[in-house]
Amino acid sequence: MNDPELELLVHRLTWEAEGVLSVELVHPEGKPLPAWQPGAHLDLHLGGHLRQYSLCSDAQDASHYRVGVLNEASSRGGSRYVHTRLRPGDTVRTAGPRNNFALEEAGEYRFVAGGIGVTPLVAMVREAVRTGRRWSLVHGGRTRTSMAFGAELQALAGQSGSGRVTFTPQDELGHIDLDAALADLPADALVYCCGPEPLLSAIREKCAARGCEDKLRIERFAAPEPQPAEAGSAFEVECGRSGLTVAVDEGTSILQAVEQAGVDVPSSCRDGICGTCETRVLEGAPEHRDWLLSDAEHAESRTMMICVSRCVSQRLVLDL
Repeated sequence: MNDPELELLVHRLTWEAEGVLSVELVHPEGKPLPAWQPGAHLDLHLGGHLRQYSLCSDAQDASHYRVGVLNEASSRGGSRYVHTRLRPGDTVRTAGPRNNFALEEAGEYRFVAGGIGVTPLVAMVREAVRTGRRWSLVHGGRTRTSMAFGAELQALAGQSGSGRVTFTPQDELGHIDLDAALADLPADALVYCCGPEPLLSAIREKCAARGCEDKLRIERFAAPEPQPAEAGSAFEVECGRSGLTVAVDEGTSILQAVEQAGVDVPSSCRDGICGTCETRVLEGAPEHRDWLLSDAEHAESRTMMICVSRCVSQRLVLDL
């Protein structure tokens, strides 16, 4: 999908925890930035890489964006660039914000974070405080020193008469007690969880066992498992805007095929989890293989993630 792009100025880098920096971005002319809602993320072009980072600033404050970046040991270049090369005064090309993890209306929120997964939940907690909703947040991490935004979250809990924060450093207390986090879940509550796949799998199992899986909203860092080995049959893709027709062979993704034909499509994860390559479907029946769109969105097939999804018909017409 086409998102507005801006060249933003790096105003401040702040140490938030062991291995975690926050990056504050402003408009170089001091103009207000595009509006966003909690759960949104921003695309950043960093040293030749396109990466997505959740916004964790105040959604009511249009003067700046803030993202949190973990220095990943397995970094493919994005986080390492932020931690070793990016400096105040640099400019960064951005796109968005986009929101695939929106905060829905609820009477109470149960937030569960694993590691840097706390980032989008900071903005959600701030919104819950602003609107006077009941909320709780459980934040798990390897150690206390690795858990970002702790003081900020405690301050938000102090402002709220109906919110609390619980920290669970694994080296001291083990894993998050999900039974406690989900205990006495009201009928009007929603559960938001962001973190590594083992945490997401565990909370899905807990919610399924309790019959409240419909209340769970999750956001992933990575695809939960490698894509299926079957390559899928060959088919054709017509690019509606560029007028090209491209053959997509077995073992080749739509994204790879259109790139080879000279069609420029923004992309990042290539695992079907980030949404950067989301493309509008004009005709045809996609075979959805992403981990981002809901079952209802899969059924509607208005868009698809062309990095992993394929086609159950012989031909697709895409808005490319």
